[in-house]
Amino acid sequence: MSRRIGLFGGTFNPVHFGHVRLARQLQQLYSLDEVWMMVSPQNPFKRNHALQPDETRLEMVRLALKHEKHIVACDYEFHLARPSYTWNTLQSLKNDYPDCSFTLLIGADNWESFHNWYHHEDILKMCQIVIYPRKGSPVDTTKLPSNVKLADTKNINISSTNIRQRISQGMDIRRLVPKAVESYIMERQLYKEQ
Repeated sequence: MSRRIGLFGGTFNPVHFGHVRLARQLQQLYSLDEVWMMVSPQNPFKRNHALQPDETRLEMVRLALKHEKHIVACDYEFHLARPSYTWNTLQSLKNDYPDCSFTLLIGADNWESFHNWYHHEDILKMCQIVIYPRKGSPVDTTKLPSNVKLADTKNINISSTNIRQRISQGMDIRRLVPKAVESYIMERQLYKEQ
């Protein structure tokens, strides 16, 4: 029987409690064997100075998931051609992990622009998609394809942007990120300048 893997991609800049809780909820709701929190590599064509280096963001995700049983930090896209398109990632994963079936976990904001994704129709044919709610991005469930589901998860109101702003203003982030992530950020003086 194939292992069921949820792919939860993002920049995780930085990873926070919202990401971890959401991954946990989706793993349980859809009986996934694992959720891979796939850290998106820096797009060389879109240099974002607020974006920490790939390895730094990956390490923060590893620290955040240290005590999670079914959620793992994943650097798979670091080793693929860039920019990394979801279609290319899925094809490569299917080749490297033939014993796994993949479920794409995306936010409702991404679903709104999904029709613009590279090979979006092929992605729909290839795997199940689970959409998680995002504030300001309603999803009409009557128009969803049969293999696309809207998850009944809580909308967790934490954002990486807000965390970066708080750090740059010298404000507390204790309730927003795991302690190990907070220590890592503070020790390395990350996000001090916005």
